[in-house]
Amino acid sequence: MAAAERSDADLLRAHAAGDASAFEELVRRHRDRLWAVALRTTRDREEAADALQDALISAYKAAGSFRGDSAVTTWLHRIVVNACLDRMRRRQTRATVQLPEEGPHEPADSRDRVAERETRMVVEEALRQLPAEQRAAIVLVDVEGWSVAETAAMLGVPEGTVKSRCARGRARLAVLLGHLRNPDEPAPVAPRSGSASGGESGGRSGSGSGSGEEAR
Repeated sequence: MAAAERSDADLLRAHAAGDASAFEELVRRHRDRLWAVALRTTRDREEAADALQDALISAYKAAGSFRGDSAVTTWLHRIVVNACLDRMRRRQTRATVQLPEEGPHEPADSRDRVAERETRMVVEEALRQLPAEQRAAIVLVDVEGWSVAETAAMLGVPEGTVKSRCARGRARLAVLLGHLRNPDEPAPVAPRSGSASGGESGGRSGSGSGSGEEAR
């Protein structure tokens, strides 16, 4: 059977059995989406690249322990998100700089394009102010379009915890981005990153049981 015809689970099993090309094929299939999740979760290209590399190394080594309780893509996303959360917690006390998505030689933007870019930067900054666990849940559910059940499997927490994190994150974003709906209102003053934890502890593991965060 050709590698292109094998399922993700077949490729992972083949890799664990010693097939030198199987893991490369698996990564090729999913790298773009895994990169998008890493970038949107960390909001930093360098951190996202490092987190994705850490995650792929972990997946490479742990392939033999995959039990098939979830889809391979869910398993991969969970490893990537956890790698991102680990890096975000380690850098909590460091300042971060948003890198532009466009290259340095892009042509000058029109007024609409400038306004669009400014809006995107405001949204990205608002996302950055969310606690790591809330941001990961928002990215997976609201940005990437995963279901609550799939997101819970990726994060290793109950579905109620995902719903709680999303609800808290959306409430916080509504405050931070309210001035976009009402331009005449001033933008809220952003708290320092160390105080942006809301109702969750920034040190809580993304793969924990989530007790205390269940939806009421």
